Amino acid sequence: MNEVSITFLGATETVTGSRFLITTPKSKILVDAGLYQGSKATEALNWEPFAVDPATIDAVVLTHAHLDHCGYLPLLSKQGFKGGIYCTLYTQKLAAVVLHDSAFLQTEDAKFAKKRGKSVHKDPKALYDEDDVIRVLEQFKSSPFRTEIGLTEDIAVTFYPSCHILGSSFVVIVAAGKRFLFTSDMGRPYHPILISADRPPAGKYDVVVTESTYGNRVHESPTSVFVDEINAGLSRGGSILIPAFAVDRTEVILMALNDLIESKQIPRVPIYVDSPMALTSLNYYREAIRDHAPEIRPELLSKFEQGDPFDPGSLYEMRTVDESKSLNDLTNSSIIISASGMAQGGRVVHHLANMLPDARNTVILVGYQATGSRGQALEQGVKEIRIHGEFVTVRATIAKVESFSVHADSDELMSWLRSVELPSQVFVVHGEPDSSAAFASRLKSDLKWPAIVPQSEMVYPVI
Repeated sequence: MNEVSITFLGATETVTGSRFLITTPKSKILVDAGLYQGSKATEALNWEPFAVDPATIDAVVLTHAHLDHCGYLPLLSKQGFKGGIYCTLYTQKLAAVVLHDSAFLQTEDAKFAKKRGKSVHKDPKALYDEDDVIRVLEQFKSSPFRTEIGLTEDIAVTFYPSCHILGSSFVVIVAAGKRFLFTSDMGRPYHPILISADRPPAGKYDVVVTESTYGNRVHESPTSVFVDEINAGLSRGGSILIPAFAVDRTEVILMALNDLIESKQIPRVPIYVDSPMALTSLNYYREAIRDHAPEIRPELLSKFEQGDPFDPGSLYEMRTVDESKSLNDLTNSSIIISASGMAQGGRVVHHLANMLPDARNTVILVGYQATGSRGQALEQGVKEIRIHGEFVTVRATIAKVESFSVHADSDELMSWLRSVELPSQVFVVHGEPDSSAAFASRLKSDLKWPAIVPQSEMVYPVI
């Protein structure tokens, strides 16, 4: 075989499960190895046999530490992948946190399913366990930003800051002379903690692979909804529950709450972060600020010297199970931040079961809610929702605040891509079908790019 090709093994017709295979005459590398998240049907795809023998893959390029980009790595290694996993320093650190948590939750879910007899399998098991995570973490190799790293004899990668989460990157890959640009999850122009994304490096690209999470939408302008919903809920004598992604979203929310309390826009009430993964991630953000990591906004460095920008003086870190359970017995109004952001798993599910039936409470959704997720059902106004096999009545107020999103919207993605010279091939991925189709259409109409939405497991020769 003399040609270079790209195969889409995930994140097609869905917003999760990012897995892209580049094949040259001499090498195979995988860009991201994420888990599918959302509906039961979508998550069932994680159990399907991997389309390529993992033992034949030479290396993995990991763009960032979110589960839908890194969560399949332990299983890939378990199935025979022996190569290096290349990423930035904080992607390596945060991926370890995410993968340990993923293994723990899967193991606990399997035990619960077996105990309750709710699984179709006689002996339900996790996709992978803690030992699998420990093994795969030995394959990680951290790389600096803006420095080309050789992966194989004919493939090299360069990581650039993407302003999505700590450590996140878009990547430029040169494979057997063909030049690829992968946006991965592209951040917004402004992030309260991270520097803005680098511009796309100049030069001709043979292939551009772009995300389209918000490909058919433009984010709302910042509004007072967040403040108003918090104050309304607290004035009713209720508490506020914020399902938040453990990596980055929790940090951004804490900074916002700190600023609102300092400016007296909301009262100083107890703030509980109830997610071990979020708390470990929070400490990595503190470390990055303290150590002046290159992706941290310079103005935040001086602010950190004056105090913790994540703690207004009423922050409580709930690490143990008993500490988490104690939140069920709160008598005073408070704010609880807990993972997961789509309310699919983790401690937030228990808080939903406890808080949704009380009309005084408020649940504020601050992130993307994938099709089929519990968060999307709440967003759509369901009157009852299934949690741990039981139906829970929804009387609490459900609010949605999109201004905290760290995904570029359609306009922001277009603005970032506009400086790229006309590519030979353009693939639109990582979005629900309507969103990907809309963004591909916009790329064709506005930039005259030959954009398509690729089909799952199709092999596309690079022209």
